Amino acid sequence: MGVLTTGDLRDVLEAERLPGAAELGVALQEMCGGADDAARILELRRLKTNVYRVRLDTGDGGPRSLLLKSTNPALARHNQLVARRWLPAIGLADAGARLEGSAADRHGQRMWLISEDLGDARLDGAITDRARVGAVVDLIAALHVRSAGHAILPDCRAHGGDLGAPYLCANVRDAMHGLEQLRPPRVTLTPEQESVRGTLLARLRTLQHELPYRLLTLELGGGPEVLLHGDLWTTNAFALAGARPGEWQPRLIDWDHAGVGWASYDLSTFLLRFPRDARPWIMERYRAAVRNAAGWQLPGSRELNAMFETAEFARFANRAVWPSVELLVDGAAWAFDELAMVAGWFDDWRPVLPEPGEPSP
Repeated sequence: MGVLTTGDLRDVLEAERLPGAAELGVALQEMCGGADDAARILELRRLKTNVYRVRLDTGDGGPRSLLLKSTNPALARHNQLVARRWLPAIGLADAGARLEGSAADRHGQRMWLISEDLGDARLDGAITDRARVGAVVDLIAALHVRSAGHAILPDCRAHGGDLGAPYLCANVRDAMHGLEQLRPPRVTLTPEQESVRGTLLARLRTLQHELPYRLLTLELGGGPEVLLHGDLWTTNAFALAGARPGEWQPRLIDWDHAGVGWASYDLSTFLLRFPRDARPWIMERYRAAVRNAAGWQLPGSRELNAMFETAEFARFANRAVWPSVELLVDGAAWAFDELAMVAGWFDDWRPVLPEPGEPSP
């Protein structure tokens, strides 16, 4: 947590030396009525890198809490499209945090997104609460079902990217290409580094040979293309208390990686945030939701595990791309620590869902 600061809006923002502080101050002032004395900051707290919670005293309007996120213009535009175009198009305008405004610094290098503050109802603090988890699962199912085959998907793909076959193939190819260049005379390797490079390169070559089969499995059993959140950690999911006891309103935040692909890409990320013995009921909740909403019949655990593995291996390959780039271009000393970590992920992989005949934990 960052240090709490209070005071006049303009003074606090300038004191924090935030990029685009002047422009952000103008945007917040306009949201509070526009007058110079319309708002004071009661609290400004850094939640994580480039993300702040601000509580404003708006005078007659009373206190107001907002989240401020500083990002590059491309990601800001991405999130604006999600909030104002893609989700409304599929009837899920309330699926994310409401976007209240934005502000760009005068040099066009950073942009602030101003959104409603959903409070402290993150799902990572309630993963044993089946009612809250179930509400979020139902929202994920609705996102996938309502976007399947929708006319908005080409727009999502053009601006958000394709997280299906192109993502998998490109990551494997780029990771292998980078690792193949990590050798003398370009790079001098220790025996340990040579071992990491060789192990990871062999694993990626095997994955490359498996690509036709893996993609065929997804084409046959993965269902239609859908709009994906793209980063479904429980830290990006909220369950807000509803109007009645036991009623929960789910929300998803941080849509930086939203794109188009197979639903298994989202599901593998989400399921892996839970203990292994909790995953079957979560999967069954999703299975029932998509069956009831659209008649989708999902395959069994073995087939699902194969698709989940492909999604995760695509992410592993992606994480292997950038250390090689940083080492070859900028001489990053940390690159092999990162590559060793990725190699360990491949070695430690276990199927996401328990399979028939597997002993209970």
